[in-house]
Amino acid sequence: MSVGDEDRFRPRPGAPKARHPRFISRVLQEASKAGGKTLKRTAARTGAKLGRGQVAARFAGKSLGARSRRVVIKTRLVVLKHAGPRSTETHLRYVERDGVGRSGEDGRAYGPTTDQTDLAAFEARGHEDRHQFRFIVAPEDAAPLADLRSYTRHLMTRMEADLGTRLDWVAVDHWDTDNPHTHIVLRGKSDNGRDLVIARDYIGHGMRQRASELATEWLGPRTELEIRESLSREVGQQRWTGLDRALQLAVQDGLIRMDRPPADAQSVQRRTLLMERLRRLARMGLASERAAGVWTLRADTEPVLRAMGERGDIVRTMQRALGGVQRELTVFSPVSGSRTMVGRVVGKGLADELRDRGYLVVDGIDGRAHYLSLSASADLNQFPVGAIVEAHAAPQIRVADKAIAALASGGLYRTDHHLAAARTLTGNSDPQALVDAHVRRLEAMRRAGIVERVSEGVWRIPADLPERGRQYDAGRRRDNTVQLHSHLPIERQTRAIGATWLDRQLLGSADGLSNNGFGGEVQTALRQRTEFLVGEGLAERRGQRIVLARNLLATLRNREIASAAKSIAAETRLSYQAPSDGAHVTGIYRRTVLLASGRFAMIENSMGFSLVPWRPVIERKLGQTLTAVVRGGSVSWEFGLQRGLTRD
Repeated sequence: MSVGDEDRFRPRPGAPKARHPRFISRVLQEASKAGGKTLKRTAARTGAKLGRGQVAARFAGKSLGARSRRVVIKTRLVVLKHAGPRSTETHLRYVERDGVGRSGEDGRAYGPTTDQTDLAAFEARGHEDRHQFRFIVAPEDAAPLADLRSYTRHLMTRMEADLGTRLDWVAVDHWDTDNPHTHIVLRGKSDNGRDLVIARDYIGHGMRQRASELATEWLGPRTELEIRESLSREVGQQRWTGLDRALQLAVQDGLIRMDRPPADAQSVQRRTLLMERLRRLARMGLASERAAGVWTLRADTEPVLRAMGERGDIVRTMQRALGGVQRELTVFSPVSGSRTMVGRVVGKGLADELRDRGYLVVDGIDGRAHYLSLSASADLNQFPVGAIVEAHAAPQIRVADKAIAALASGGLYRTDHHLAAARTLTGNSDPQALVDAHVRRLEAMRRAGIVERVSEGVWRIPADLPERGRQYDAGRRRDNTVQLHSHLPIERQTRAIGATWLDRQLLGSADGLSNNGFGGEVQTALRQRTEFLVGEGLAERRGQRIVLARNLLATLRNREIASAAKSIAAETRLSYQAPSDGAHVTGIYRRTVLLASGRFAMIENSMGFSLVPWRPVIERKLGQTLTAVVRGGSVSWEFGLQRGLTRD
């Protein structure tokens, strides 16, 4: 070793195991994410898969020019294991919904050879699939194409040729929007039974190029007049347009130079349209002219215009749902503060059809109309038009958190103290269950690092526990919480035998009722409901005051349940077993019964059947054995051999 060699450092890493399939696959995956398109030779040498359609993606659209027909395709790859067992069923039910046909008829699913596909059979075939592809295909000229069904079949045939396999798919055409489009659900299996892997480039642009080729062949290239009219419509739009994208590409060193003479007549027309668009953007505060013909764009032009386009779509959606009724329009946001809104559903649909995210348009009791975005897990079928709902923009402080803070002494909460206090309260049939519910809440906050368990039954809590708990709940969700109060419109609630939402308003303060709009209708319905209750002997007039019967809600609910149970008994020839307070009801969950008092589960056993309050936690347990414990108006559930109770 020569002098100074001890200070010389030359790392010599060993060669990677190039034949290791996981290593090669990871390299190809990351290169594909970076936009690599020249990996075919590497893949062939190593045996790794880039996916079907890699070659076709290179040559698709070679014949297309500036006058080709444009088609937008949105794609989502769904890993069924993560999406849930009912993901396919839910998505297909959404796309094949009412009123999406060209003449307002219901949507009808079709396939490669049949005009009415058996969706249950399609779902069963793909039940064990690893993944599934969902496409939305929207030709710009869908109306002239007229027959979207034939167009979709020809497109899928070309995809089969590109991918080298037969494809198993179903589709539904939607004509209920300004942009007619087709939903396609494609199984993630090739005709040899293996997983269908489609190349990233083909998903990214190859499929869209094939769709554009097909539309251009059917309708011919766009004429100069069609192109000019299309661009002219974009000039005044308050959304992100193709003209904005052209301006964005023209930026050099932060400037858009429109002071250079155009090369030909076509360039003159395009320059004129771009200048008109720049002037419109300047009026919006998104562009400015630094010198004659030299412009700059605000850095946030694209997100601002996209947000403006989304707001415009929401406004049009709300106006259609209201049917010309004048209301102040608002968007109810989950981050808009601690607000609550109650109202009647006047419209609903899918805000994101690819991810099954729904929306509600609600005519509020405050005299305003509200747009509510729902989470992907929310089922639109739970909110019929006319239903009464309540939405919370931000999580409220929980009653349980307030109780824990109030019972704490010296920063410590003790379950034995809580149990002793609960036993002294009248109307509390199960003090231990009440304390257990608070302990479950503490366990959840302990895992979040908010509280500390000192020993068995002893917890150290912060002084601001209620607010910390609210913040914890807020961090767990980013969507509006929407609660269904009644599926019955208020017109039917006025004379219903059952505990209705109107009855709860009569017992409460009925705050926030506007004199206009739906708030005014609620006030009229409350007067009509009062007259009905007086006639039924459940309310009494004392001068100007109305005195409601004691236990009004329980009396109405019991009357309705008894009537419903009598009908079910006559239908099933089973005897009705009314559950007593605190009793365990065990049996098979047969069906749900929708009443004015709410939704109930029919539990059948060898003794007959019982009706107990339904909760979302049992939705997927139909046909299974459950145990319910009813205490007053609440219910706890036990599933199969699971130990302990699940309260909802």
